[in-house]
Amino acid sequence: MFAKLYHFSLNHNSEPVKSLAALNPYFIKYKYRLIFGLLFVVVSNLFAVFPAQSVRNVLDLVKSSLEAYQQETNATLQQQIVSEVTGRVIYFSVLILAFALIKGVFMYFMRQTLIVMSRHIEYDMKNDLYSHFQKMPQSFYRKYATGDLMARLSEDVGRVRMYIGPAIMYIMNLTVTIVIVLWAMFSVNVKLTLWVLAPLPVLSYLIFKVNTLINHRSDAIQEQLSTISSFVQESFAGIRVLKAYALEKTFLKHFESVNREYHDRNMALTKVDALFFPSMVLLTGLSSLFTIWIGGQMVIDGKVTVGNIAEFVIYVNMLTWPVTSLGWTTSLIQRAAASQTRINEFLAYPVSAEYTQEGRPFVFNYELRVQQVTYTYPGKKTPALSEIQFSVKKGSKVLVTGPTGSGKSTLMQLLAGAIEPDSGSILADGYDIREISRASYRHHLAYAPQDVFLFSDTIEENILFGSDRQTLESNTAALAAGQADLHATIEQFPQGYQTIIGERGVTLSGGQKQRLALARAFVKQADILVLDDTLSAVDTATELRILNELANWNKNCTLFMVTHRLSIAPLMDFIIVIENGQITEQGTHHALLSGNGYYARLYSSQSATPVC
Repeated sequence: MFAKLYHFSLNHNSEPVKSLAALNPYFIKYKYRLIFGLLFVVVSNLFAVFPAQSVRNVLDLVKSSLEAYQQETNATLQQQIVSEVTGRVIYFSVLILAFALIKGVFMYFMRQTLIVMSRHIEYDMKNDLYSHFQKMPQSFYRKYATGDLMARLSEDVGRVRMYIGPAIMYIMNLTVTIVIVLWAMFSVNVKLTLWVLAPLPVLSYLIFKVNTLINHRSDAIQEQLSTISSFVQESFAGIRVLKAYALEKTFLKHFESVNREYHDRNMALTKVDALFFPSMVLLTGLSSLFTIWIGGQMVIDGKVTVGNIAEFVIYVNMLTWPVTSLGWTTSLIQRAAASQTRINEFLAYPVSAEYTQEGRPFVFNYELRVQQVTYTYPGKKTPALSEIQFSVKKGSKVLVTGPTGSGKSTLMQLLAGAIEPDSGSILADGYDIREISRASYRHHLAYAPQDVFLFSDTIEENILFGSDRQTLESNTAALAAGQADLHATIEQFPQGYQTIIGERGVTLSGGQKQRLALARAFVKQADILVLDDTLSAVDTATELRILNELANWNKNCTLFMVTHRLSIAPLMDFIIVIENGQITEQGTHHALLSGNGYYARLYSSQSATPVC
C-alpha cells in the first residue's frame, strides 16, 4: 500500500522522472552492487522484525508466569517460576541485542554498497559530461554560459547522486520494510492492522499536493543558482575591467539582487518543508494512538495479547521513519529528475563532426585551396563570409587584412578547423579537410587566436602546451620565447620560466600574452601556422623584430597572418583583403599597390617601410 502511494506521488510529474532512464547504463555497470545492496536491505529488515516478536514472547511469558505465580501457593514452586522467567527474559534480551547487532552490521554493508555505488556513478557521470563538453562545437559555447556548464557538472550531478544513493537506498528500505512489517502485522490481527493503516490515505494526499510544490520550487532554485554561478564567474573573469571602471558597488548591488532572489526561493521551499514534515509525523503518530486504543479493547475482549500490543507499537515505530522519509525521498527524486533533464539537454546536443568520423590522415605537400566558402554564425542572418575563394602554395606567407569586422578572424577559425563552412570547402592537396581526421589536421597546425587564452600555470608549461614533450629538447621553451622576443622579459621574472602567471595570464601585459601565445605556436613547428592579429598589442620595435623572425621562419610552413599593420607586407608572398565578408583584393604586395583599392590606401596612410 505504501509503495502504491509512493508510485502515485511520483506519477504526478512522470515526464521529468522519465529523464532518469538515462542512468540505466550506470546501473547496469554497477548491477552487482545494486543486487547486493538490495540483499543487505532485506536481511537487515528481517533482523529488525525478530526483536518485535521476541518482545511479544517475553511480555506474554511474563504475563502468564505472573498469573501462575499468583495462583501458586507453594513457595518452592513460586521460586522455580521466578527463576524460569528470569532465565527466559535474559535469553530473549540477549537475543534482541544479537538481532540489533546483526541488523547494524547489514545496515553498514547496505550503506557501503549503495552509497559507494552512487559515488562511483557520480565520478563516471562527471567524467562523461566533461568529455562530452569537450566534443561540442563552437556554437555550443556561444549558446551556454560558462557558469551554466559548471552548474551542470557540480550542482546537477550532485542532485542526481542523491537519487542514485540515498533515495534509492531509502526506496529499497521503504519497500522491504513495508512488505515484511505488514506481513507480520496481518499475521497477528487483520482488524488492528487496518486501523493502524487508516491515516495513510490522508498522508498520500498530503504527499501528492506538497511534492508538486517542492518540485516547482526546487526547479526555480536550481535555475537561480545557475544565474548566480554565471554572474560570479563573469565578474571575477573581468575583475580588472570592473575595477578600472569603479563598478564594484554596482556589481555588488546586482549580486545582492540575484542572491536575494535565490534566498527568497529557498525560503519558499523551506516553508513548505516546515509544514510538510510535522504533518507527516502527526499522521504517523495517529497509528500508534490507534494501536493502543483499539488494541487495548481487543486485549480486554481476549482477541489479542498484551505482547501483541507491544509488538504492534514496535512495528509502527519501524514504519515511522520510512513513511516520514517518503516526502523527503520523493523530493530527492523530483530534484534529481529536474537536474537530469538539464543534463540530458546538454547530452542531446550534437557532437562536433570531427568526433563522429574517422577521416583520412592529413597530407599537405602542394596546395591549400579555399573554394566558394560561406559561413554564417548561428542566430545571424548576414553571412560573416560569403563565397570566399583563393589558393596558396605550400610554404607561402599569406597576409590577411581588411576593416574591423570584415570576417578575417572567421576565416582564420575556418582554416584552423575550429568551425566548419556552411557551404564550399577547404581543400588540402585536393582533399576536403572535413574528410581528414581532425586530430591529424590539428597535429600539423598551430593556431594563435585573437583572444589569447593562458592557463594558470608556469610560463614554460604555457609555451609547451599542446606539444609532444618526449620529442622536445630542454631549451625548446627558451628558443621559442626568443623567436617571439619574450626571452629577455621572462628572464627578468623572479622565477623565470617557472613563474606562475595566474588565471588567464592576469599577471602579464597584453603584449606579453600575445608573444607567449606566439611562442606556443612556434614550438609546434607545424605545417600550417595561423596567427589572428597576434601582434596588435606589441610596440613597433618589438613587432619588427618578430616580423623578421617570421619572414625567415620554417620555409616549409604555410603562414596565414591577420594584421592591420602592413610593415611586413613586402616580405609576404600573397595578400588577401577582406571587406564586408568578401575578398575584394588578392595578389602580391606590388600588384595591389599598383591599384587604388583599400590595400594601397592603407599602406600609403601607414607610410610603411619594408623590413630589411
